[in-house]
Amino acid sequence: MLREECIIHPFLSVLKSCKIFTLMKIIVLLRAKIIKKQKQLTIMLNQYETVFIATPVLSENQMKEAVQKFKKVITENDGEIVHEENWGLKKLAYPIQKKSTGFYYLIEFRGTGDLIEKLEVQYRRDERIIRFLTFRMEKHAVEYAEKKRRQKESGKTKEE
Repeated sequence: MLREECIIHPFLSVLKSCKIFTLMKIIVLLRAKIIKKQKQLTIMLNQYETVFIATPVLSENQMKEAVQKFKKVITENDGEIVHEENWGLKKLAYPIQKKSTGFYYLIEFRGTGDLIEKLEVQYRRDERIIRFLTFRMEKHAVEYAEKKRRQKESGKTKEE
């Protein structure tokens, strides 16, 4: 037995000979596993907003298929979709790849930083996407977006 162990645990030699020591050892290991699990569960999920522009030559079904592909990337990588909006066909501020219009789509989601990298790789690989932008929303932006959605939803219910 090491000298440091004797100083820290004066009864360690007595405990080693009995079953109490093994039980204490198990308890310590279980506590360590529980703490590790808790740390994994409390990983902070940031909220992100991504907007992508698809080429205007896509049909309605092709556009839905592209959206489903990116939503699947988010959900398969432990992301949670908070909100999505189809902004439709809009005129671009300047021509991109000799196109003056494009289909805009917004997805708001929660996830980790690894998810962003995987999502943007998929955007780059997909030839239907001509531009994209993804950014992390700060807490004030999240609150503002939620407030706007509530106002929009309450406006729809008043009209009905």
